[in-house]
Amino acid sequence: MATTKLGFIVQRPPYKSENPKLALTHAIASQSVEVYLKEGDLVTADIAFIGDGVLNCIKNQKAMDIYKLTSTETHIKMALLLDLNILVCKEDLARFGLTENDIVIDAEEFGAEMKTKVVPFSEITKMMEEVNHLLFF
Repeated sequence: MATTKLGFIVQRPPYKSENPKLALTHAIASQSVEVYLKEGDLVTADIAFIGDGVLNCIKNQKAMDIYKLTSTETHIKMALLLDLNILVCKEDLARFGLTENDIVIDAEEFGAEMKTKVVPFSEITKMMEEVNHLLFF
């Protein structure tokens, strides 16, 4: 049994760029590869929001209402529904004056059991060292 670990690092703000949402889309899509894997093999994905990237996690986005687009908030909730590990840098949240109350922590309305974890950057660094493939967005 082999597990391939993917790491997605989101460091750009959600403005004027598709990159943050693409990171989530790729992480979510990584879970559909099971049909191509050998019996017992797994692909896991961890998503970390650092720097300006933590702004992607702000809850109560109105993208659908204003732009008729799926919000990054919805993508984060879908990732939680798929049991993806989502990490948000504690130090960067503090830098923007944000707390756990300001960001997407869960997706209970979808039945997700996973929750977003606010962690120190040292824990994100540890995650980066443990993955097989690391992608920056």
